[in-house]
Amino acid sequence: MIRLRLFAFSFIALLLLLAPVALAQDDLSAAAEMLMASEPSFEVVESIVNFENEGLNIIGTLAMPQANEAVPLVLLFHGFKGERDELPIVNTEEGMFSRTARIFAERGIASLRIEFRGSGESEGAWEDTTFTGQVSDAIAALDFVETLDGIDPNRIGVLGLSQGGLVGAEAAGQDDRVKSLVLWSAAASPASNFANILSMDTIKAGLALPDGEALSITLPWGEETSMKRGFYEELFTIDPVAAITSYSGPLLVIVGSRDTTVYPMPQQGEVFLKYHEGDEAMVVLDGDHIFDVLATGPEVLDLAIFNSLAWFMETL
Repeated sequence: MIRLRLFAFSFIALLLLLAPVALAQDDLSAAAEMLMASEPSFEVVESIVNFENEGLNIIGTLAMPQANEAVPLVLLFHGFKGERDELPIVNTEEGMFSRTARIFAERGIASLRIEFRGSGESEGAWEDTTFTGQVSDAIAALDFVETLDGIDPNRIGVLGLSQGGLVGAEAAGQDDRVKSLVLWSAAASPASNFANILSMDTIKAGLALPDGEALSITLPWGEETSMKRGFYEELFTIDPVAAITSYSGPLLVIVGSRDTTVYPMPQQGEVFLKYHEGDEAMVVLDGDHIFDVLATGPEVLDLAIFNSLAWFMETL
């Protein structure tokens, strides 16, 4: 056991020292398996932070490894109607992103998981939400983390889930401070992807809304919400795949083969790779849109986390 732990630690150290050349598919899987078998190397300290964007206070949780030198950082972007910890994982006391942040920090990568305007504790009204507003918050988050002590501002990555993946692709296409990008179940075609949640009749009604009015709807999981016309219009004017053509950094796409929200998979994930030029890889997991966290627990999610961790350790 001691030899295994020493080897695992040496492997992690080697990854951190390697030049940023993306792992091949088989090497990525091997690296992820090795990391899963490793012991945590750093203590983790979390703190609540905030920054302002367009007059709104944006809240986030910063997870820092206790290291003696500046470390890379990954921004975590939640999905539609999500919050910064993301969905709870059955049989655990963690959310998708709070678990991701802990595992990353234990292996030497800091993270900031934010709540976009109108979500969670951040200021703003949810009914005013738009993709462009969230992209603006994402870029403001890049501004903020550059100012943090203990963070290497030249080693910033982004991980986005679902709608957060759309935001991540847009931010990476607009801002070259994003040095590595990971997309989980990312919305590739907003209009068709959201039709699986909102229905085309709802989308049509949203497009017909008068200025300032919001459409109240009940989501498939029973939650009631309301959004204004701007959200529905941007389903057709925002194109994350077009955005990815402007990003040449390393790109990892992780999808669930049983995803019925961003459908069909893996084809919806592959389209990002088709239009991206640069180091890239794809991981297809036997999971649903949220990697089975509400059904069976963290097992599938952990595969996504550790593949992403191996990717960031190699590319940041």
